[in-house]
Amino acid sequence: MKEYKTRNLRNVGIVGHSGAGKTTLTEAILYYTKTIDRFGKVEEGTTISDYDAEERKRKISISTSVVNCEWDNTKINLVDTPGYFDFVGEMIQGLRATDMALITVCSVSGIQVGTEKAWNYVNKSKMPRAFFINKLDRENSNFEKVLAQLKDRFGISVVPIQYPIGSEDNFKGVVNVISRRARIFNPKTHAMEESDVPADLIDKVDECKNMIMEAVAETDEVLLEKYFSEGLLSDEEIYHGLINGSAKGEIAPVMCGSAYLGIGTETLIEDIIECFPSPENMEPVRAKDVKNDKETLVKIDESSPFSAFVFKTIADPFVGKMSLFRVMTGKAKPDSVVYNTNKEKQEKVGTMYFLRGKNQIPANEIIAGDIGAVAKLQFTATGDTLCEMAAPIAFEEISFPSPSMSLSVLPKSKGDEDKISSGLAKLLEEDPTFKISRDIENAETIVSGVGETHLDIIASKLKNKFGADVLLSIPKVPYRETIKKISDVQGKHKKQSGGHGQYGDVKIKFEPRFDGDELEFVDQVVGGVVPRQYIPAVEKGLKECITKGVLAGYPVIRLRATLHDGSYHPVDSSEMAFKVAASLAYKKGLQTAEPILLEPIMHLEVLVPEDYMGDIIGDINKKRGRVLGMEPEGEYQKIIAEVPQAELHKYATDLRSMTQARGSFVMKFDRYEEVPSNEAAKIIELRKKENVEEE
Repeated sequence: MKEYKTRNLRNVGIVGHSGAGKTTLTEAILYYTKTIDRFGKVEEGTTISDYDAEERKRKISISTSVVNCEWDNTKINLVDTPGYFDFVGEMIQGLRATDMALITVCSVSGIQVGTEKAWNYVNKSKMPRAFFINKLDRENSNFEKVLAQLKDRFGISVVPIQYPIGSEDNFKGVVNVISRRARIFNPKTHAMEESDVPADLIDKVDECKNMIMEAVAETDEVLLEKYFSEGLLSDEEIYHGLINGSAKGEIAPVMCGSAYLGIGTETLIEDIIECFPSPENMEPVRAKDVKNDKETLVKIDESSPFSAFVFKTIADPFVGKMSLFRVMTGKAKPDSVVYNTNKEKQEKVGTMYFLRGKNQIPANEIIAGDIGAVAKLQFTATGDTLCEMAAPIAFEEISFPSPSMSLSVLPKSKGDEDKISSGLAKLLEEDPTFKISRDIENAETIVSGVGETHLDIIASKLKNKFGADVLLSIPKVPYRETIKKISDVQGKHKKQSGGHGQYGDVKIKFEPRFDGDELEFVDQVVGGVVPRQYIPAVEKGLKECITKGVLAGYPVIRLRATLHDGSYHPVDSSEMAFKVAASLAYKKGLQTAEPILLEPIMHLEVLVPEDYMGDIIGDINKKRGRVLGMEPEGEYQKIIAEVPQAELHKYATDLRSMTQARGSFVMKFDRYEEVPSNEAAKIIELRKKENVEEE
């Protein structure tokens, strides 16, 4: 591969709603730059960027992939990200490696939820962005309508720098608005050929050019002055202003075409080179100067000491761990030693690669602004900074969304537990949006992710990559038991069978406790009726008993046990006998003190657009929940509620379908509360069945 300077690089993240044509657009650019000689299709599973077995099976992108191509002495790195909401973490990490987000929009569907989510994310992180209106060859496609939607929804800074010639099955070319060059697609040669701007489009193209001039002038005082005094800007000034305005995120250029037919691909590539900022044009990146413990701004620059940011990890059972990084300053060289600031460890860099989907192209050096990969780094994880030991620096880590759905993982065949845990550990390196936890009480491994499809794919990867077949099921709810009344009982254990007998006798008062969940043991023995040395045995016996309640065998909480009387035998009493006596008292005491079942109540905060408020509140009430309040948050409303955990296992899926994926939520455990009697009866019945099956 040729060697490039930082100014000759373009890093473009392709984002947008699932099905808007991101992978096809990536493929079209690779094909038109002659990087590949066959145009792969998503339906056939032959594209360069969707190479994973799961992606081919499901025909959607699941993970972010990096591909590169060359055009006109410029290297373009394309980062193809999934549009499906369960893989939002992949989009977030992919965008950390790029300078410009190209939001792909379908010209038939217009703005969809994925368009809004991509825009909101790039807007929040003040990232440069552009739009590509795709699928203009389709029936009912409408460039003008979608452009109007984009301007309405996202503001004045959305400006068309291309205009389509023809529409639907008559869509045949693209006009470059700034240079007024028109080109028509020749289906025989697959090339764009020069043409005159059609007469009926001249006014439209002029109108678009004025929009660009206005937007550009507003971002630069010198240009604004010239525009006011002369009413015009030169093409060179427009391009210069467009690059600067885009780099600051103040202008979003709009391009158009049909990726599937390749119409407009060439014009898009040219505009990526002419109008998109290179890493040199980018605003400086925030980082921490570790030596002086202060924040600093880092400009992407070849001449500074080396630093790089690891934005993604791929776990491959054959190749091992592959770290994908972007060089921020200086150059990365193979066989060098670098410093990982986050782990405070040195790492040996072996062979480095440029990636093109799953293909690895060995690299002699990777310069500032470029994207590369290295295998088998020992300590490095996603979000880490690599740099020179002498100039330690740390870039901001990636902030991922919290998991919102949990399922338990059960091995299909016995003895696969080790395979499962090592497979999950490797997948965790690759995907920071899921978590693994262990439910000791029910002996379950729990995986938590962004949604049902996300967890389903984790299970598929465990099988295909690591040979561990698993079943995913709803985790058991950690119910608890307690009592409502006071009972004072005797527990007496007496056994005579030749030789030493066994004798232990206790009187214990059991009562509900309201100031803590653990067992409170009170010793009120007077006059040595239970000798001192046996009292700890009574407490120990009770602590062993409370792991199983008398209703359904769930642990008991909020219990006070007061030992106030008893008797002993000078020869036959022992610690063991008093432990047994305590357990007899426990069973009798709890059964007569009105035992009840408790369930975990979650504190739930749901963020939704106002239109969905009624549905969400109705659903919370249906789930036995209580709405505590509402407060506005930006364009959204936040609903605060308390809902039993048992009702929320599939809430990620429910909320997505109720709000067309516009809603989000966070929840955390709040407290335990009594289960209504009709629900409790069902739970106890089910638990009894489970216990019979286990026996």
